[in-house]
Amino acid sequence: MNPQLQNAATTASTVSRMNVDDKRLINCQAVDVNQLCPIKYHWAWEHYLNGCMNHWMPTEVPMQRDIEQWRSGVFTDDERLVVMRNLGFFATGESLVGNNLVLAIFRHVTNPEVRQYLLRQAFEEAIHTHTFQYICESLSLDQREVFNMYREVDSIAGKDEFVMSLTADILDPDFHTRSVQNIQRFLHNLIGFYVIMEGIFFYSGFVMILSFHRRNQLTGIGEQFQYILRDESIHMNFGIDLINGIKAENPSAWTDQFQREVIEMIDTAVGFELQYAQDCLPNGVLGLNAELFDAYVKYIADRRLERIGLPRRYHTRNPFPWMSETIDLAKEKNFFETRVTEYRSSSALQW
Repeated sequence: MNPQLQNAATTASTVSRMNVDDKRLINCQAVDVNQLCPIKYHWAWEHYLNGCMNHWMPTEVPMQRDIEQWRSGVFTDDERLVVMRNLGFFATGESLVGNNLVLAIFRHVTNPEVRQYLLRQAFEEAIHTHTFQYICESLSLDQREVFNMYREVDSIAGKDEFVMSLTADILDPDFHTRSVQNIQRFLHNLIGFYVIMEGIFFYSGFVMILSFHRRNQLTGIGEQFQYILRDESIHMNFGIDLINGIKAENPSAWTDQFQREVIEMIDTAVGFELQYAQDCLPNGVLGLNAELFDAYVKYIADRRLERIGLPRRYHTRNPFPWMSETIDLAKEKNFFETRVTEYRSSSALQW
């Protein structure tokens, strides 16, 4: 071989190996984002595999019993309000998360294994949106009413507008993450969607709907919410790993002032969620009331703060300890005694 060509090939091979070692979550200019292997961030690949094992579709879940109960008049107006408000929030909340992933987060993440999971998560958000359409169709609900609540119900609009505001900066075509200030803006977005939207806002709704399921009511909807909760647990854990990874690789962005801003942001989110709980439960149902949700929202907010390296703030106790049962992904059958189990492969599904 021509010595110059041989030297060029050797140099290219060396650079390629060095580039793999230099993989970074953001601002990695040296590595082609299409080069998946060798994998550096094994936590991202593990989340991807867990997501695949948890695959499901809403149309697998029978809704006949839910339809009969919904039409029977067994539910009070207050109970129907809880169901409708939750469907209204989740119906567009899942779309907001999916759009943020595709339009805002994906292009700024420069690691292929992390992008692999983001693609999986985006598909799951589409499944969740499909779920609420399927529920509305099954129960013969006014789909316009449900899917338009984010415009018409103040407590839902407030939460959605809050997280949407965190996306505005990074949707700018000229936005980049090469400065400390912009890395902080990107972290604001990640914390807003993974810690707040998926880690706090979604969890009140899970408690409300699964409380029906515990009474053997709306079991089809409850089963679908269990699947969604399992997905969201993985989403949140992935997002927190991503946030902590970016912090570790860019310590100059995690300033004391920025940490105070994050705590203030979570304080604001807790306020929005308490307003939502009061709106859903003006009179209390199913043994639930706004006071219990005050303690619960603050309890899970403390857990989220700790996961990103910040101190607990509220120090409340969990009034719904049974929720931990359905968050456990490893069990084969949970206390609801339904068919929700951990999928291990597509052969676990019945077509």
